[in-house]
Amino acid sequence: MTLAMLLPYRPVLGQPVLRRLLPGLATSALGDGLALVAVTWLALQLAPDGQRGTWTAFAVAAYTLPGAAGTVLLGRWLGGRSGAQLAGWDATVRAAALGAIPVAHLAGVLDVGLYVVLLAVSSLLHPWGSAGRFTLVAELLPQRHHLAANALLGVFGQAATIVGPPLAGLLIAWVGAVWVIAVDAASFAVLAVSYRLVVLDREAAAGRCLNGPAGAGPSRTSGFRIIARDRSLLGLLSLSFAFFFLFGPFYVAMPVHVTDDLRASAGTLAAYYTAFGVGSLLGGLLTGHLRGWPLRTTLAGIVALFGAALLPLGLGAPVVLSLPAFALAGLVWAPYQPTATALFQRRAGTVDLPRVLAANGAVTVLAVPLGTMLGGPATALLGARPTLLACAVTILALGLAAATAVARPGPAARNTERTGPAGPHDPQTTGPPDQPGPHDPPARVDVPDRVRPGAT
Repeated sequence: MTLAMLLPYRPVLGQPVLRRLLPGLATSALGDGLALVAVTWLALQLAPDGQRGTWTAFAVAAYTLPGAAGTVLLGRWLGGRSGAQLAGWDATVRAAALGAIPVAHLAGVLDVGLYVVLLAVSSLLHPWGSAGRFTLVAELLPQRHHLAANALLGVFGQAATIVGPPLAGLLIAWVGAVWVIAVDAASFAVLAVSYRLVVLDREAAAGRCLNGPAGAGPSRTSGFRIIARDRSLLGLLSLSFAFFFLFGPFYVAMPVHVTDDLRASAGTLAAYYTAFGVGSLLGGLLTGHLRGWPLRTTLAGIVALFGAALLPLGLGAPVVLSLPAFALAGLVWAPYQPTATALFQRRAGTVDLPRVLAANGAVTVLAVPLGTMLGGPATALLGARPTLLACAVTILALGLAAATAVARPGPAARNTERTGPAGPHDPQTTGPPDQPGPHDPPARVDVPDRVRPGAT
């Protein structure tokens, strides 16, 4: 890794609050990497014979989907909180709920039903926690460093998907899946303490409590309403949902393609996922260098290139060609979420940002599971390889349509999508005053294109 690759991340690493949080974030990311294997493995062990597939699906869904309900049900109480508070509460709930799993095991009361319930509780605040993490970035850093900070937080997760699963396999063989879940719980406890220290420090610096009045927050659906009023954000949310939804069938069709079409082993499937993970890690590290690129154009290009990179799989290319193409898909995939989050950070002020990001997370968290559900009947009807080809072609078409919408001139093109300093009275400005650093290019102003809902 060269010094030039790390250059965009120096301001992020130099921010005192974020620097103190990074060890906790890295620890919890590793815990999530372990959970990729442990959650499903423990479900298989606890489920009755003949029902393992059903309960494993329930466990995977419970570890992600309840957060969508939490976004709506808890919006009135959480919408006005600071970024560190939201992220800290999410980490606390995750640590407590996941920690209850090994406790229930020791007490002899853990069955598959209780296990799924505890997983569901652990995910209840997840969209709020993610929103809080990126809101804290907007609170602490000037706008021009948001993309690099978002990317750095994503790199932890991308690295964990490479290191976590094989490490989880070793730990499961040694101590059992329930104790790997315990390690995941402990990692979130470390993160919760880290966020709590940040909250205390910021309260002391401000000379007051950062909490708003209990129960005095905005309505439960205010984040959705803010997005609905902003064509740019509504288009971005629509693009993200469609992108993730169309990728969902890959989780069904890909294993079937490897086993039935390629006549290959599980090791070949693992090689594809490892190649994707390595590509996404490199893509995450490169994301910080994209800060001068127009955000909407970048997002449309990512979607189109991702679809193109998946075409070799759908066209039945041999492994020697489709494997590096899948790694390229991972490299292209990695910048999408940091770039999309940076656009949210620019369009919404810090007061609205937690609600807006939580609403975005509630919608997008449903996209991949819904697409995966579609993958079952599509694979059965069309076959694995045609399903992969259909997904690749539609993702490519989605990206091209979004790029066309971005390029279309309109009266709103006179609005500014800033990559440089923002006006001091602009209500959409987030982060502290933006002062140029010694390694930064001259400030510039990009002119965006407002697009219709459904495009970015």
